[in-house]
Amino acid sequence: MRRAPATALPGPEPTERRDWQTLKSLFPFIWAYKGRVIFALGCLLAAKGANVSVPLIFKQLIDGLSLTTAQAFIVVPAALLLAYGVLRFSTSLFTELREIVFARVTQQAVREISLRVFRHLHALSLRFHLERQTGGLTRDIERGTRSIGSLISYTLYSILPTLVEIGLVIGILLVQYDAVFALITLATLTIYIVFTILVTNWRTALRRQANELDSAANARAIDSLLNFETVKYFNNEEFEARRYDEQLQKWIRAQLANQYSLSALNVGQAAVIAVGVTAMMWQAADRVASGEMTIGDIVLVNAFLIQLYIPLNFLGVLYREIRQALTDIERMFGLMHQHREIADAPDARALPAGPASVRFEHVSFAYDAKRPILFDVAFDIPAGSTVAVVGQSGSGKSTLARLLYRFYDVQGGAIRVNGHDIRQLTQDSLRGAIGIVPQDTVLFNDTLFYTIQYGRPDASRAEVEAVARAAQLEGFIAQLPEGYDTRVGERGLKLSGGEKQRVAIARALLKNPAILIFDEATSALDSKTEKAIQAQIERAAEGRTALVIAHRLSTIMDADEIIVLDAGRIVERGRHAALLASGGAYAQMWLLQQQEAEAQHAPAPAPLAGVAAPRGA
Repeated sequence: MRRAPATALPGPEPTERRDWQTLKSLFPFIWAYKGRVIFALGCLLAAKGANVSVPLIFKQLIDGLSLTTAQAFIVVPAALLLAYGVLRFSTSLFTELREIVFARVTQQAVREISLRVFRHLHALSLRFHLERQTGGLTRDIERGTRSIGSLISYTLYSILPTLVEIGLVIGILLVQYDAVFALITLATLTIYIVFTILVTNWRTALRRQANELDSAANARAIDSLLNFETVKYFNNEEFEARRYDEQLQKWIRAQLANQYSLSALNVGQAAVIAVGVTAMMWQAADRVASGEMTIGDIVLVNAFLIQLYIPLNFLGVLYREIRQALTDIERMFGLMHQHREIADAPDARALPAGPASVRFEHVSFAYDAKRPILFDVAFDIPAGSTVAVVGQSGSGKSTLARLLYRFYDVQGGAIRVNGHDIRQLTQDSLRGAIGIVPQDTVLFNDTLFYTIQYGRPDASRAEVEAVARAAQLEGFIAQLPEGYDTRVGERGLKLSGGEKQRVAIARALLKNPAILIFDEATSALDSKTEKAIQAQIERAAEGRTALVIAHRLSTIMDADEIIVLDAGRIVERGRHAALLASGGAYAQMWLLQQQEAEAQHAPAPAPLAGVAAPRGA
């Protein structure tokens, strides 16, 4: 498969320059198939040559038939009639050949660009995706990829053929007739094109505004639907509808302004064409009356006018569509132009397979420079051992996992795996060595088999079933009518919290990583489910380097070392018994959680005499 070369993508520049940059960016994707492009252009020239020749043959026929009937059979050769038919057919034949040959070029260009955008989006940092709204992002991609096909189609199938035909017609008028006909045609075209460009440039700003509002409305709708349960929890359906309607009303106002400007443009274009056609026919009629031109000549001029008028009228529409397509493509190329915050170093090397040790060396980090998260955090996780990190919410526990995955780069210190600074390792090999069971397990809306196999897409069915057994999923799956083919719903909503966690464990086990991260994997579960999941977590961590981020201290009692974070700093470290004995922050957290557990299991107090128990108690 031929690949288009990398291209410089448009940045924030004036509109006209951005349009040219967009076209320059598209060109290499087209020229990658230059053989087809050249053949298609040859078909284009042949089709337009045949099309322009038809009125010339028709003029000869009319002039011949204007003689007496007897003379007509002598003067009008049968060859003219045959040529007329052949040229008519040739126009359609070469046009269809052009479209057949160029269709693959268009589709491949759309595919190449869409794939490049998709890959680039996956290569961008987590920060970018957290700050963007998915609805607006997908709409930009959808409009951009659709507009690429439209732009290529409009340019090759309409604009370029029309320009070629205009050139041929003006040349014929200059050679065969008075220069005034060519001048009128040229003046009409020039005024028409200048008027169209000026008004369309004004309309482009309106189009951009409409696109922004369209994306905003779509993003708002998708954001609300993705949080369907939250909307229901707070009874905010009407509130969400009003917010969505606010965006729709702004979009309607922008669309109406767009329509008014479109009507003004259409009326102006019609006026220019009407004046030009009237002037041309006036000149032709005057010359026929004076004997300078024949009936065939006026038919020829009229035929040329019709051939130019129809595509010229459509040319205005096409120019508007091209400008709109360029606007849409510009937004998508803007995504490709986004800076990759996390990129492999030029000399990055792959992490060797095998057991892995992890070291946090005086790590400091902040998502926002004004609000630091971690301060001089330092600890080791020897290969095959388990280290737990505990602390209050917001202390920076989950940030450790994101930094180890290199979703962000540390601002101070370093993180090392087997002695290698992870910034000097390829992201692919680093992340390939790490598996994670997150607190909020997000699953694709697909089958259970696909969801588990996602840990290693090339795994066999036997391997998938083996990790499902290890994660204690076999009994649950056996009860399902469709078994492994059961769909889990969007984000796994058809599964309970415990079932999703077991799937996450199975998925991580299938990946068979050297390093396992458990990011508060049981914090959202009830005590009974937590104990069942905890046993599976312990089995999964056997023989692997494990980082356990925990809220419930009962789940990390057997860790080789426990790190206590407070406001981004390590305040205590040691094993469970030693930390309890020291009576510090860990001991206080343990005491508090024990008291909460006892309160949950204590019997409900009897109601006071004479006071009725709450209804439903």
